[in-house]
Amino acid sequence: MYRYDNYDHQMLADRVAQFRDQTQRYLAGKLSDAEFLPLRLQNGLYVQRLAPMLRIAIPYGMLSSTQLRKLAYIADYYDKGYAHLTTRQNIQFNWPALADVPDILEHLAEVEMHAIQTSGNCIRNTTTDQFAGVSADEVEDARAYCEIIRQWSTFHPEFAYLPRKFKIAVCGTRRDQAATQVHDIGLYIVRNAAGEIGFRVLVGGGLGRTPVIGSEIREFLPQADLLSYLDAILRVYNREGRRDNKYKARIKILVRETGVDAFRDKVEAEWQAIKDGPMTLTQDEIERCRAFFHDPAYRALPAHSDTLEQALNTDVMFAAWYQQNVAAHKQAGYAIVTICVKKTGFAPGDLDADQMRFVADLADNYSFGEMRIAHTQNIVFADVEKDALYRLWQDLKTHDLEADNLGLLNDMICCPGGDFCALANAKSIPIAESIQRRFSHEELRDIGAVSLNISGCMNACGHHHVGNIGILGVDKKGEEYYQVSLGGSADNDTALGKIVGPAFSQEEIPLVIEKIVAVYKDQRQADEAFLHTYQRIGMEPFKDALYAPKSADSKRADTQDGTGARS
Repeated sequence: MYRYDNYDHQMLADRVAQFRDQTQRYLAGKLSDAEFLPLRLQNGLYVQRLAPMLRIAIPYGMLSSTQLRKLAYIADYYDKGYAHLTTRQNIQFNWPALADVPDILEHLAEVEMHAIQTSGNCIRNTTTDQFAGVSADEVEDARAYCEIIRQWSTFHPEFAYLPRKFKIAVCGTRRDQAATQVHDIGLYIVRNAAGEIGFRVLVGGGLGRTPVIGSEIREFLPQADLLSYLDAILRVYNREGRRDNKYKARIKILVRETGVDAFRDKVEAEWQAIKDGPMTLTQDEIERCRAFFHDPAYRALPAHSDTLEQALNTDVMFAAWYQQNVAAHKQAGYAIVTICVKKTGFAPGDLDADQMRFVADLADNYSFGEMRIAHTQNIVFADVEKDALYRLWQDLKTHDLEADNLGLLNDMICCPGGDFCALANAKSIPIAESIQRRFSHEELRDIGAVSLNISGCMNACGHHHVGNIGILGVDKKGEEYYQVSLGGSADNDTALGKIVGPAFSQEEIPLVIEKIVAVYKDQRQADEAFLHTYQRIGMEPFKDALYAPKSADSKRADTQDGTGARS
């Protein structure tokens, strides 16, 4: 991973000192709320329902064990003993005191971390596939390009006050696990007919109030032109994006209103004025950044592990975890492990301080002291010896981290919701838990691969639009209700879910999900996944099951048990 030089350390120290002064002046009444707002946002600080929220930058999801231990320390001494993994591969603290935030930032700087540009109308954390650099199906490691973009975008004077926030994702694997198509800019690493590396460029994707799948504006962009082309896109957006209405101030709205062809022409015209200039990436610069992401000291191991084979044959619980949570590695004798942070009874994506320290120790013992945060709010150990997988699983069990539900119904993306967020219309965490408790372990494995995403409001921090099953919290005359959608996907076949019909109460949601699953199980063919069944049969069978008129007998039963739930 990237290591700071003297310039980085000094820049960060200056930034912390600057924000300390700004915070002190605000607390002393010398800065108004309006004056302090952009200052705190560009340092990752939000005002939430009950306390400030501080979002920590985790560039492209890479995290060292030393850094995670520091985050555990902050959780214990400045928060309430836990932190939350986000869909932008960052980490959030929900309970810091405003006066303590400069001290927190100082602690972060000690381990080469910060909260710069994790919020506000700027270029946010660039994300990528959590398997970058180790995936067996990789075109090229995306992390070096993410780092190049990070360095270019941090404190970029022209893009510090954009019409609205801006998100970039880079995907270097053939299977997209970075939700690339629903970003303001999505970059796929590709090779042209000559074998040269470049980028397929998509623009205008995004979720939120107006969900849109990005549109391709360049089939192949040479790698040397990456920064100049990004600069051209941002210039067009910064100049022409709407600032009169925050709901229409995203590049997706500009692309839609301009038309993708006209927008492409504007970008190309802007690019012609700056291409082949100082922003052109040299091969030396690319190699400089690649050097930060070299392979660790892999041992020469056989592809087959007798130790692993024996454990799989003798421990059925381990075998279930292995099947679900372990992926193929490019290096013989190694595997990729995803720790699913979605165990029933815990808020999805939350880690307490003890678990954080424990995971840091495991990373040292099993994965060269590094880990990644996935946009699905899970943790990845990218480099685990196959011989060590059984021991790792046994260790995970000691801290409730052995859940074998990766990619299953209970592995849901979930925002903090109304329990914390001032923007939320409804709670998310209780909904997640009620669904988790509805299905047994055996049922989950029978259902198979399905993504269920929950957002507490239209900002879609829970990515509900691209869940196979999406749940959105809505306000109905001051009461919390939940809108359900089906058919979304964040994979290569990215699709936006369609709303089933009228919203449901909180009490109804577990039964609603149960009925959706029942339709799927009744209609699926062989090993057909939920999404493929939905695509084949359409919405109507699900809608019929959820909104079918009740019989007289069922109405009487509802009256007797007092549930009033739809049947």
